[in-house]
Amino acid sequence: MTEGDIVSVLGVDFSVLNVPGHTLDHIAYYSAVEQVLFCGDTLFVGGCGRVFEGTPSQMRGSLKKLRGLPPETLIFCAHEYTLANLRFARLVEPKNSALSAFLSACESKRANDEPTVPSRISDELACNPFLRWDSPEVRETLKTSGKLAEDTADGIFTAVREWKNTA
Repeated sequence: MTEGDIVSVLGVDFSVLNVPGHTLDHIAYYSAVEQVLFCGDTLFVGGCGRVFEGTPSQMRGSLKKLRGLPPETLIFCAHEYTLANLRFARLVEPKNSALSAFLSACESKRANDEPTVPSRISDELACNPFLRWDSPEVRETLKTSGKLAEDTADGIFTAVREWKNTA
């Protein structure tokens, strides 16, 4: 399967999106009609997959594609890493009030044995540091902590990914 192929499941058509980064041949399925994304290990609630076969630039390109989807799009990811991801995100953006509120809501859900998946693109745009390479607070946190080697979008994404890998 490749970008633009259509897969029909139970009468719902999904477009195939190529999203390399986690692996070179990673794909996602998006239904514009249902506003649903199944993204495997590319995007998680508050996080993203590790870069195994691809490059950080490829992963950021894939995430850029996903962040361009409509804000109300529901995101179904492959794993429930939400609380760990959002707690890490708070290290990256400690002043992000939307993130604090979203983390609190997710903690309440998990305390009641409720899933945090799906989230929405709008939630991720507000809270996910892997989609916020253009946030001044993300950039500043990386600079002041000495983690930012290259002050570009790819450099910021790479610094956040490397920090999460060791957190």
